[in-house]
Amino acid sequence: MQIFGVDIGGSGIKGAPVNVERGELVQERHKVLTPHPATPDGVAGCVAEVVGAFDWSGPVGVTFPGVVTNGITRTAANVDKAWVGLDAAALLSSRLDGRPVTVLNDADAAGVAEITHGAGRGVAGTVLLLTLGTGIGSALFRDGVLVPNTELGHLELKGHDAETRASVKAKEDGDLSWERWSHRLARYLAHVEMLFSPDLFILGGGVSRKPEKFLPLVKDHVRAPIVPAELQNNAGIVGAAMAARGAA
Repeated sequence: MQIFGVDIGGSGIKGAPVNVERGELVQERHKVLTPHPATPDGVAGCVAEVVGAFDWSGPVGVTFPGVVTNGITRTAANVDKAWVGLDAAALLSSRLDGRPVTVLNDADAAGVAEITHGAGRGVAGTVLLLTLGTGIGSALFRDGVLVPNTELGHLELKGHDAETRASVKAKEDGDLSWERWSHRLARYLAHVEMLFSPDLFILGGGVSRKPEKFLPLVKDHVRAPIVPAELQNNAGIVGAAMAARGAA
């Protein structure tokens, strides 16, 4: 079964049709830059552009970088504040000619994909996926069941939002070496482990394509094993499509 998935990120919006049984993109994804400011109308237009790049007329799943409940976006840390309290599912559906749209937290989508088709497949106990990018997203699972909208990137780390210290954007903005950034990331992971005692960390986002750059520098700072996301930066697209299939 094929469903279309779109992943809204702080820097890019990307999507493709997905084989949800196999957890694979069936065509090369299409990506556009996230508008700045990332207003609802601007982002909705980009989502329509991504979907319009394919011959697609069915349901669409869309991720959002913030808390989402019943299609309504509740927070907006890395996008325009006009998203707060917005019926995002209705907005996006209207821009997609009435196609059914399911909206969920971006890290939750990536986590569902990894638990079903990737690095968390078959893992019992507590699994925590962290997406490292413009911010830090989190998806917490207990025996494969998601606890939605955890938003652990906003835990306090040295008096700051953790994602302002340990995200990939923080690395780039501060021109940090892999060693300096990994030190911050290790401190954040140790803090999260103290709070949740996961049996496995999965690290996703674009940086998961380069695990050799940072995993050796952080793995000895926590008890739980740490692995890169197997679906890498496509996990959000896959998870969005899976959510849309479930809603359908």
